[in-house]
Amino acid sequence: MTSSTLRFDRRTFFRGAGVTAAAVFGTGLLAACSSAVGEQQAAATGSSTPVRGGTLKVGITQDVIPATILTNTAGATAVIGLVYDSLITYPLDKVEAQPHLATAWDLADDGLSLSLDLRDDVTFHSGRPFTSKDAEFSLRTYADAKWTAQLRGTAAAITEYDTSDPHRLVLKFEHELGNIFDLLDTVPILDSETIDQLLAGEQFVGTGPFRLTDRTPNTSLTFERNETYWIPERPYLDRVEMSIIDDAQALLSSLRSGQVQLVQGLNYRDAETLGNTAGYQSLAMEGAEVQIYVGTNVTHPALADVRVRQAIAYALDRERIIDEVFRGSGYPINLPWPKGSPAYDEARNATYSRDVEKARQALADSGTPVPNLPLTYQAGNPFYEATAQVVQANLAEIGIDTTLDPQESATFVQNLIGAQFPGLWTTFHSWAQYTPSTLTVSAYPFNARKNASHFESPAYVAAADAAWNVADGTSPEAIDAYTVVSDELLDNLFLIEIGVVFNQLAASASAHDLSWTKRSELKLTDTYLT
Repeated sequence: MTSSTLRFDRRTFFRGAGVTAAAVFGTGLLAACSSAVGEQQAAATGSSTPVRGGTLKVGITQDVIPATILTNTAGATAVIGLVYDSLITYPLDKVEAQPHLATAWDLADDGLSLSLDLRDDVTFHSGRPFTSKDAEFSLRTYADAKWTAQLRGTAAAITEYDTSDPHRLVLKFEHELGNIFDLLDTVPILDSETIDQLLAGEQFVGTGPFRLTDRTPNTSLTFERNETYWIPERPYLDRVEMSIIDDAQALLSSLRSGQVQLVQGLNYRDAETLGNTAGYQSLAMEGAEVQIYVGTNVTHPALADVRVRQAIAYALDRERIIDEVFRGSGYPINLPWPKGSPAYDEARNATYSRDVEKARQALADSGTPVPNLPLTYQAGNPFYEATAQVVQANLAEIGIDTTLDPQESATFVQNLIGAQFPGLWTTFHSWAQYTPSTLTVSAYPFNARKNASHFESPAYVAAADAAWNVADGTSPEAIDAYTVVSDELLDNLFLIEIGVVFNQLAASASAHDLSWTKRSELKLTDTYLT
């Protein structure tokens, strides 16, 4: 929420206050939660009065894969933000819980239980009322390993549910959870009656502002306005039509020709050009930062030696990648934390500044012969390909040869989740924009117990758990714990960070009040066309 709105205590929100829907969800509140979004769009489109009706046509690069809908893939985030709601939401500029399907909450003083009051005026797209049992079902489903959800460990730490009151949910925890509100912001409320159809990709039933009414796999998705949505007079749009366009140039052509009005996945140079062109707008997805990195499989004989990984870290030209590939939409890092994070440490972020001589010396000190290494990335993505090319050139400078290995998106995601990359890879990760402990107990690349690098370390597990078990994720105790985590990451380098990046949306100037969540989910509740 912006500074001009109420600040809500993380432990107790509106306990016994009897807040009305109008007070919490007054006109324009959803847009006000991200003032930077509004400022970007006002500059591009001017001010106007919201208009009801119309169809927004969107171009995205990936279809949703039903079996991975609870992950952070691009196809999943495109659907979740439109079809589903969560119990609480975070504003883009801070990790501070705001009411959504939960209107009030009380975290026990010992941090071992949480009570949430739920809205009583919410229905699923099927017409069935939403109750506390649906919240329990959604959290339990998220904890089920078959859905490969990244915050599954946090959901699994919920040991008891009390749903005796249909509009009140009481959770009990195995231990203090510093990231419990991250979980409640992330988990979509799912319909228990159609969960099998969801897994099969046949039905996507939520409580959100739009109903998914038609899907042609790998081609298109059609959403229609939820006429009984619980936020008054929302959404403004009648329909959203998404086309799957997996080529960046075709995506650009579709926007320029008017076939679509909003796109995700352009290369940054094209997004920058559109932002300076009359009739278009380019929006940096601030608050939903992602990180570009190089991953290493530490079971590879050459990459098992940390000195080889240090050589790679010293060799990377982070500034060039941020400036040229991402057109300055970000900044170099050695650690995953964005500047707004309580874990951000400017001095530690200079640990592996580019130094070709240090890189060569570390490689020589290792005495490890390094064969040609595969460098894997997602095919069809211009900034992954460009990043891989720069990394390849950087490593060649110090005597490490690589072979570029583009993989189709679904295969790449499968290999990331299954820890099946044979050598090096580059892609984005997220979750560092949340409570820092979430990253090391959740994200596939970082999870201390099982990660994509096959890295194992009792010290890293202990550091991750210590940070996770601090109830207040912004306290001095938590910040001290994050420092230990950061040192583990720098000492072991199983992942080598390049930079924080702001993803880009490009749109026609006729589309107003476009927004997103911290997970990069499109939020079109307040969007309208002129």
